[in-house]
Amino acid sequence: MDSKTKVDRNHPAFRENAEPFYQIVMEGLNGEVDGEHFWDAVDENAVFEFLYKFEGFPNKLEGRKAYMDWFGGYNNQLHSADNLRVYKSANPGDVIILEYEVHGTVPSTGKKYDNRFCSIVTIKDRKIVHWRDYMDSLAVVLSTTPD
Repeated sequence: MDSKTKVDRNHPAFRENAEPFYQIVMEGLNGEVDGEHFWDAVDENAVFEFLYKFEGFPNKLEGRKAYMDWFGGYNNQLHSADNLRVYKSANPGDVIILEYEVHGTVPSTGKKYDNRFCSIVTIKDRKIVHWRDYMDSLAVVLSTTPD
């Protein structure tokens, strides 16, 4: 499957609980990438870096399939995403910075989950080829730790 082929909609990564994330990212990348869904916009060989450390959470995933497989096990129940800010780099011109927030609950604790992200996205041939992610790690700790 080449990077312009749509991905299998039956893959577990196509989960309603993550739709607010997918939608706000696609809103931020509107006009910059091709595809109806986030996964359509991700190049098959894209690299994802996560600049936060949690036990069991990878710092780097290589390839769309690897990230989809990880997202297939994502359990937080997101109900919304907002406060999108989009910055387009002048040099290099293929980088877009997205700031946004997601809101939901963590099923294992029942706690509210509100988090802020900064994603630095590199686009090539209208596909996401690199993703560098920062977030509010304390928000994760507070929402996943029992009282």
